[in-house]
Amino acid sequence: MARFELKLPKMGESVAEATVINWLKGVGDTIEADEAVLEIATDKVDSEVPSEVDGVLVEILFNTDDVAQVGETLAIIETEDEGNAQAAPAAVKEEATPAPKAIAAVEQTVSTAKETTTAPITNSEGRFYSPLVKKMAAAEGISQERLDGIEGSGKDGRVTKNDMLAYIENGGAKQTAVVSAPVAQPIKAAPASTAKSAAVKSAPVSLNGGDEIIEMTRMGKLIAHHMVDSVQTSAHVQSFIEADVTNIWNWRKKVKGGFAKREGENLTFTPIFMEAVAKALKDFPMMNIAIDGDHIIKRKNINLGMAAALPDGNLIVPVIKDADQLNLVGMSKAVNSLANRARNGELKPDDIQGGTYTVTNVGTFGSIMGTPIINQPQVGILALGAIRKVPAVIETPDGDFIGIRYKMFLSHSYDHRVVNGALGGQFVKQVADYLEAWDINREI
Repeated sequence: MARFELKLPKMGESVAEATVINWLKGVGDTIEADEAVLEIATDKVDSEVPSEVDGVLVEILFNTDDVAQVGETLAIIETEDEGNAQAAPAAVKEEATPAPKAIAAVEQTVSTAKETTTAPITNSEGRFYSPLVKKMAAAEGISQERLDGIEGSGKDGRVTKNDMLAYIENGGAKQTAVVSAPVAQPIKAAPASTAKSAAVKSAPVSLNGGDEIIEMTRMGKLIAHHMVDSVQTSAHVQSFIEADVTNIWNWRKKVKGGFAKREGENLTFTPIFMEAVAKALKDFPMMNIAIDGDHIIKRKNINLGMAAALPDGNLIVPVIKDADQLNLVGMSKAVNSLANRARNGELKPDDIQGGTYTVTNVGTFGSIMGTPIINQPQVGILALGAIRKVPAVIETPDGDFIGIRYKMFLSHSYDHRVVNGALGGQFVKQVADYLEAWDINREI
């Protein structure tokens, strides 16, 4: 028999941790290779973690609502095929007889590791707190003294995520603990994360008899935190431009029937816009970057994020990989596939990873323009407004005339820390130029 470590898989460069939301298997259950063992959630998508081997689940190392880091061992699976198993820490070959000094060194290393990395988070009285609870307490500015006073509903009085949410909703996080320090001691500055959290506290909300209280969904809460973090991280600046898309409107009207008959799916405006954005990113590669501390990462690939609606009304951003290498048919199929899987809740973690620039279509909801929030760690996002039929001045060799044209606004939000107004404006102008130069006789 051998023991296999089921680890939290890597889910993209911007995802470092995930929350365990449900164990699909229990200790003692038989598991087949590729069978889902547990469900996890990140700030982007829910997913399942499958087993890589056949075996029996013998140990679960994380409870529901615990937060695990990428690469950490979630569970131990006992297998019969030693060739396919990874040696778990507890597995020791009986036939090996190491020297006493080696045994002592290993025992000391294990003891030190347990003390520094795997020890439970407790207070001075030994009460256990999960990493998720500690993280929530730090984000809401809840002191250790007040955390110790929260009544837990979990096993052995343990404080759960729901206990924390109830405490926060009841105004517990709004209280400020005052600590008096001796005059001779310097006053330490509050950590940046605590100060940031305190700066975004909302004012108390008064309730009337007919008001309804609706619990935010888990993903809604994660999205809310992600948006606030982005606004606090990037210096958002916007540039707006109006594009005449009459040629695109008339061309699509002419070819969409034949395209649907030939390809078996609809030709929407989105792939046309995505193609223009991909071309513009090739022209302005410094818009296809990310910030890592004091360094700029210039992306080699152009992976376009596409905001899409989920069944519960939330938005998610699946990614079209290497968008600049797709022709219009390939782009259309990629857009339709991701949009359909988003609506049906079938997206996988890989579908939402690796984006280098994001496009969102606010025109779907009738908005003529918007000021979208940057999807970190990217530095730009483009909002597509509704296409409207408007009167416009038409310039011709014979003079200017008033005519009916199809126009739309492009709203470009970018990070002013690294993207100045000239680059931000030139980029969105280039997108508009590509759209306005559309060939009405283009073959597809």
